Amino acid sequence: MKKLFVHGTRQKQHGYSAAVVTEGASRIVWLAGHSGQTADDGRSLAGNFDAQCRQTFCNIERTLREAGCELSDLVTTTTFLIDARYTLRMRELRAEFLPKDFPGSAAITVSGFADPTMMIEIQGFAVPA
Repeated sequence: MKKLFVHGTRQKQHGYSAAVVTEGASRIVWLAGHSGQTADDGRSLAGNFDAQCRQTFCNIERTLREAGCELSDLVTTTTFLIDARYTLRMRELRAEFLPKDFPGSAAITVSGFADPTMMIEIQGFAVPA
């Protein structure tokens, strides 16, 4: 499967691609919303945005592996944030998991989640290489 990442200076600075063109894809993995308000060991991460963001990406990575993909196979993500002030920090933390060839991305501020301890939720889709 071939992928072409379309991005300019702004997109590179903010860690996303304006578009990702795929050719020859035979499978698409659609991700439901993933969150990270609970650590793998069961601890609550309520109120800790950095920990929730990292746990969310770890949860996404785990799901993608179960589906035969990797984080680098993400084509686009939609990130829901409890506060717009977390947008920059989310991009910094996302770069730890996706350092290059960024997926298309949107960040949306919401007034709340089904679980009031949640601070972030990410959904998206991936095309396996």
